[in-house]
Amino acid sequence: MPPVIDSPSPAADTPVSEGFFKPYDPAGFFDEVLTSEGRARPHYARFLAQFSKLNQAKFDAKRRAVDLSFLRQGITFNVYGDSQGAERIFPFDLMPRIIPSREWERVEAGLVQRITALNLFLHDIYHEQHILRDGTIPADYVFSAKHFRREFANFNVPRDIYIHICGTDLIRDDKGNYLVLEDNGRCPSGVSYVLENRRAIKRTFPESFEECGVRPVEHYPAELLKVLQHIAAPGVAEPTVVLLTPGAYNSAYFEHTYLARQMGIEIVEGRDLLVRDQRVWMRTTKGLHPVDVIYRRIDDDFLDPTVFRKDSALGVPGLINALRAGHVSLANSIGTGVADDKVMYYFVPRMIKYYLDQDPILPNVPTFLANEEADRKHILANLDKLVVKSANEAGGYGMLMGPSATKAEREEFGRKVAADPRNFVAQPVVSLSRHPTYYEGGFSGRHIDLRPFVLYGEKPVIIPGGLTRVALRPGSLVVNSSQGGGSKDTWVLYGND
Repeated sequence: MPPVIDSPSPAADTPVSEGFFKPYDPAGFFDEVLTSEGRARPHYARFLAQFSKLNQAKFDAKRRAVDLSFLRQGITFNVYGDSQGAERIFPFDLMPRIIPSREWERVEAGLVQRITALNLFLHDIYHEQHILRDGTIPADYVFSAKHFRREFANFNVPRDIYIHICGTDLIRDDKGNYLVLEDNGRCPSGVSYVLENRRAIKRTFPESFEECGVRPVEHYPAELLKVLQHIAAPGVAEPTVVLLTPGAYNSAYFEHTYLARQMGIEIVEGRDLLVRDQRVWMRTTKGLHPVDVIYRRIDDDFLDPTVFRKDSALGVPGLINALRAGHVSLANSIGTGVADDKVMYYFVPRMIKYYLDQDPILPNVPTFLANEEADRKHILANLDKLVVKSANEAGGYGMLMGPSATKAEREEFGRKVAADPRNFVAQPVVSLSRHPTYYEGGFSGRHIDLRPFVLYGEKPVIIPGGLTRVALRPGSLVVNSSQGGGSKDTWVLYGND
């Protein structure tokens, strides 16, 4: 039976002004740990009571032990085009982000609502297209989306599920409200760091972990495997599931190998598979073995050179024929990328209202569409105040941070927007919440976001927490690892908290 956390300790009412926190000023932003008066928020009280017992030497020893452990295990990510060498240790901050149970319940409900609406939307646009025919969403926006796959119209995906694994990025504004920043419904990455961060923190602060009553995340691989097995063709009692990776040079290759190992499935590259008689087979030392489900970590364009990019050496010739014949299933399904389009993000609140007749539990960040004349004029006139994003870029690329950009950068980006308005959206700069993060001998505020991972199989499953990403550079709002970001463990507490 899970532990029940009683009312917070008196430490919640005392200022946090000693030790590591002495130079840290929480004012000016919503701080996850401290109030504007420098007092600990109630759900951090128990952890801080334990944490405050550390001195600098002990803390540094723990940091070195975690870094060495990550190095030995190869917990890394790759940076494309990095002249210093592609592989890096993923930066990890030892102070966890803590979320009380009541707060998490609302987040979880909002994520379930969102993934449900997105799957209904994808099924609709590839079939009857009701939401387009009645004008709730302009059809041109969908048909012009980079990842809309016309060739899969009226194709029935297994169980009518398109997005099986989704990473939805959340932020908190200056009042502490959760907002959805974007959805990642093609090949979302980062969950391996969630699991390894948890292992590291449990070894580092075992007393604090037990004292606080933290909900587990270790069951994610088992839940993911259930989702993958759920979409196998009817009649397949023990489906063979594989993870298809682009290979060792992919930025998330550590995660690919990690998840395959945790699920007990084979990790394969395109050259390890072949299609014969509209069935997918895996080459093994014992001969060919049939494959029923592919957890693909390759974008649509590279899956099958006979259908998509003919120059792709990553995919499997004939894979789409096997898919159409119903002999193999893919997660996520082909065509889900249209839901990743940042223009489609603008319309998700409409999807929720249209398909579920509900108001969004988790609102979007206010967004301007450059393809709309009035919005475009506003964007071009206010480039110094806005964040402008390309519709289909990820990882912090293809983006203009207007307030910190030079005049020349803003002018160049303005020309791009004017030339291809369909490909850009803009948002006001949101004052992301901050969290104390260790930096050069002490703690100082760093902006953070949160990527929870949503699994959609027989029912939606969300592991408690997710990947809290940290902008390690002072003042930076870009949390992506490829742009200098790091991560924290995310604790969701058992109630009552």
